[in-house]
Amino acid sequence: MIFKNKKILVIIGGGIAAYKSLDLIRLLKKSNNEVKSILTKSGREFVTPLSLTTLTKNKTFEDIFDKNAEAEIDHISLSRWADIIIIMPTTANFMTKLCLGKAEDLATTVILASNKDILLVPAMNVRMWLHKATQKNVKTLQDYGYLFIGPEKGEMACGEYGDGKMSSPRQIFSYLHDYFKNKNLIKKKNLKALVTSGPTREYLDPVRYLSNESSGKQGNEIAQALSRLGIQTTLITGPTNLTSKKEIKIKKIVSAEEMLEEVKKCLPVDIAVCAAAVSDFKPIKKINNKIKRNLVSIELKKNKDILEYLGKNNKHRPKIVIGFAAETENLTKNAVLKLRQKNCDLIIANDISKKNSGFNSDYNKVKIIDNFGKINVIKKNKKSFIANKIAEIIIDRLLVDDRSFN
Repeated sequence: MIFKNKKILVIIGGGIAAYKSLDLIRLLKKSNNEVKSILTKSGREFVTPLSLTTLTKNKTFEDIFDKNAEAEIDHISLSRWADIIIIMPTTANFMTKLCLGKAEDLATTVILASNKDILLVPAMNVRMWLHKATQKNVKTLQDYGYLFIGPEKGEMACGEYGDGKMSSPRQIFSYLHDYFKNKNLIKKKNLKALVTSGPTREYLDPVRYLSNESSGKQGNEIAQALSRLGIQTTLITGPTNLTSKKEIKIKKIVSAEEMLEEVKKCLPVDIAVCAAAVSDFKPIKKINNKIKRNLVSIELKKNKDILEYLGKNNKHRPKIVIGFAAETENLTKNAVLKLRQKNCDLIIANDISKKNSGFNSDYNKVKIIDNFGKINVIKKNKKSFIANKIAEIIIDRLLVDDRSFN
């Protein structure tokens, strides 16, 4: 069933492909969706306000200070009204403004004030698209959480051929169909997730402990990515200085034993992502007083394996169990072995043998390995970008057998 009764805000940028926005609006209206439009100053060179008003059956917004709608505060009301915001065409200049967080007109102000997903539809000359500055901006915007469709390979208005041609209205419409379909399915399924994150501490005495360099950033980003998709998410985190949005339920712990107990309390869930760097060992006996500078022998024992507990839980095993494998050698071999031993569905492997290889960094590079043997390599990128990719894979796995509206 084609999506309907959605509220879609279309922002028309300045480019020859702007005229295609009219065709998309026709498709959206034909499917009984409500459309409002913002026409930028440069977009006005290619599309008229009258055309947009006629097709949308709504006022065309242009000015940030509209004396006829001053009480409504358009940049807030429009962003709250929409189910999704589309910018077409998204020019190289427009992307630069978004990267800088500019709010210089109604369009950029609405975007900066928005709490909704924003779909960018790039269109520009092939050399402009391939320029390092543009590609850097694309990565930055993906890191911010912007969605992208295109550009496509083809002949452009300037006569050159290559990547830079805007996706067609029907391609965008198809993208929106899948977007709302997945949103509806996630909402319908009432999915729940738990994410473990950060280090744990195993105290030897009142001041000393066993721990590691984990910052908790990757797990925190995964929790936020899942929450943005509408999944009820609980983040169980060791000692970190990170904060998360209020929609995420946060449980703070110190030791591996405390983390395991919080994991048990969360069950049952649909998704479990074990991104925490849990201490493998703890002292058999904690010394009550500070250890003096004498040579002492401390006996250790293994902590219970949280990932294995979830993967082999016969009663409350989550539908998707994901582990992390931080390795210094034989990355793929050791990660696959861990995936099988812990009965995971996915394992996220990263090489920590080199400096700045994941711990205490905003960046990471990983291999995502599934239990069918498929390996998805993500080159060095922001942890937020990697988190979004992991969330996409999770949703694809969960919804693969249920891809139609009911």
